Amino acid sequence: MYRDILKEYNVNLIDIEREIDEIVGCGDTKKKIESTYYDSIQNFEVGSVLKGRILSVLGDNVIIDCGYKSEGMVPKFEFDAPSEIKINEEIEVLLEAVEDDSGLIKLSKRKADRIRGWERVISKYKEGDIITGRVTRKIKGGLLVDMGVPIFLPASQIDVKPPGDISQYIGQEVTCRILKIDEARQNIVVSRRKLIEEDRDKKKQGLLAEIEVGQIRKGVVKNIADFGAFIDLGGLDGLLHITDMSWGRISHPSEMLAIDDEIEVKILGIDKEKEKVALGLKQKSENPWLHIEEKYPVGSRVKGQVVNIMAYGAFVKLETGIEGLVHISEMSWTRRINHPSEVVAIGDMVEVVVLKIDREKEEISLSMKQTEVNPWTVIEEKYPAGTRIKGRVRNLTNYGAFIEIEEGVDGLLHISDMSWAKKVGHPSEIVKKGDKIEAVVLSVDREKKRVALGLKQLSDDPWTKEIPDKFKAGDIIPGKVTKLTNFGAFLELGNGVEGLLHVSEFSDEKVTNPADVVNIGDELEVRIIRIEPEARKIGLSLKKLSDSEEKGDKSSSNADPQQQPCGEATDASEKE
Repeated sequence: MYRDILKEYNVNLIDIEREIDEIVGCGDTKKKIESTYYDSIQNFEVGSVLKGRILSVLGDNVIIDCGYKSEGMVPKFEFDAPSEIKINEEIEVLLEAVEDDSGLIKLSKRKADRIRGWERVISKYKEGDIITGRVTRKIKGGLLVDMGVPIFLPASQIDVKPPGDISQYIGQEVTCRILKIDEARQNIVVSRRKLIEEDRDKKKQGLLAEIEVGQIRKGVVKNIADFGAFIDLGGLDGLLHITDMSWGRISHPSEMLAIDDEIEVKILGIDKEKEKVALGLKQKSENPWLHIEEKYPVGSRVKGQVVNIMAYGAFVKLETGIEGLVHISEMSWTRRINHPSEVVAIGDMVEVVVLKIDREKEEISLSMKQTEVNPWTVIEEKYPAGTRIKGRVRNLTNYGAFIEIEEGVDGLLHISDMSWAKKVGHPSEIVKKGDKIEAVVLSVDREKKRVALGLKQLSDDPWTKEIPDKFKAGDIIPGKVTKLTNFGAFLELGNGVEGLLHVSEFSDEKVTNPADVVNIGDELEVRIIRIEPEARKIGLSLKKLSDSEEKGDKSSSNADPQQQPCGEATDASEKE
């Protein structure tokens, strides 16, 4: 059998036997030498691990003597360092090929080391064991860890939470638990995360056994959400809700905390079955509302900062954890405020008066206007009825104009008090927004905070003497159409005096629409048919003007006017 092996390795059997005979002769010694040589030759099988001796270094290769008829060579880069290459030192190598083109056998030190390393690992470790190794490089899906042989650490098994850049672990020593050993593929998968979870679970159980409500514990901020922060207490995460972070106002937990901050918290609640812990930060200090009445008695004046503005008012911080509401109605005695932002802005420092305290609801009512004297308490003394004032038209409505008498105090000039004689349809016919005018105070209502003003009262009422003296029933006068309605037309008769030409007085024929007969701006001659000083009305007529002209024509053609009885003329005039 050994003869076949010798032939396979190109060994001349006759030459060997001749050499043996010459050296040892025959007999038992010869047989022993043949057996030794046979054992040596049969180890030269491709894929086997051999022992060799370093002979020399030739270029990029190291020459190795393995006891074969020709030397072998190992690439220089398979040695970790040049210091490992020592002449005459014995090393293990893997036989990759018996002879290459150069006549040398091809060897590999790295593969031999890997095989021996794998054998050591398999003999020493099993699935579930803990190993330590150094991370050598990053590969697809994870890291390679060297523990004599390269083992695989998946990215998902590096930590309990996904790491950002796993390259940061290269060069570090890591301790892991073996998850799987595949001998056929010579592959080992390990987990660092498993050990971390086991350690956390052990600490968690210990923490749950000793933790109590009311304790102060140190922790590290691990995560921040809109509703709060999760604090690692050492194996167990507790929730620090945003409402338990500060007695004051905060919009987001990040205003107070950052990830990896080390803080002290108070244990508020424990659910051991669900393994949940509620934490508090503000509870480490006394609730500022406990002695609120002593610190901020009702009626006291204090200063604070505007921290929030709503449609109904502004919140003012008196100190951390103490905020009061200034309702929009408590911002000014006199101004009509549509939104608090017209008066204050976030960050403003304001002086306020404490109106009311509700400690149970943790509410304080504040007032800004009560830091000043209420101008309405002296308004009657300052502006008694009959006082002439000057003011600016601040606003117009359908029923009148608001005149600013002083800062924050407005008086109403009603449409009915704008003119004695002219019928005013809208205040804009008399005044414009922004106009500076003079008016008379008609009345003051301190309780309702109202001041009535008059414009027409600046002059005497023309209806008492001027108009009755100037205009008589039966007079024919000129007028200018200023307004059309469905019931007639208003004519300007001079000096702001208006008269109404009713639709029934346009013509003997029925008129349904005054605009069919006259237009605004037309100048007409009309007859005054009625004057009502008490009602402040003057009635005008077109048709009686034409009737009068016709009667006058007939009288001049049929009789001498000087011979007509005066009584008839008077009667006719009265009828007209």
